[in-house]
Amino acid sequence: MTPTVPFCFKQEGVSFQWPKDQHVCAFFGRHVPAAQCLTFQAYLPSCHRTYSCIHCRAHLANHDELISKSFQGSQGRAYLFNSVVNVGCGPAEERVLLTGLHAVADIYCENCKTTLGWKYEHAFETSQKYKEGKFIIELAHMIKDNGWE
Repeated sequence: MTPTVPFCFKQEGVSFQWPKDQHVCAFFGRHVPAAQCLTFQAYLPSCHRTYSCIHCRAHLANHDELISKSFQGSQGRAYLFNSVVNVGCGPAEERVLLTGLHAVADIYCENCKTTLGWKYEHAFETSQKYKEGKFIIELAHMIKDNGWE
């Protein structure tokens, strides 16, 4: 699968040495500091509409995994997704949300460590069980990538 965002690799086997903290960016084809190098665990297909982290452009979710746009996060509107990528999960804790008591775990971008939203681990009310195992990402932390017209 071809990456759709910049990624870097260390250049090896060349006739001269780059500084150890420098990489060659495979996307831009130029020399950049390692600290500016973006590497992600997963890339979503470039033929699909995707959502990415607004802070580092790591892919987060495929539009096909979007369940609902009718959620509210601490910083405004949020989307509910069936699955996500490049996301880490903190410990679960009970929180009283707008729809009742839930066990949730904060989720964060694996690349830049920004908190993005939360994962529903358990819903205590029967009407909310559909959320279990699903992910909330706040719009304040994501952008649309690939194929949006």
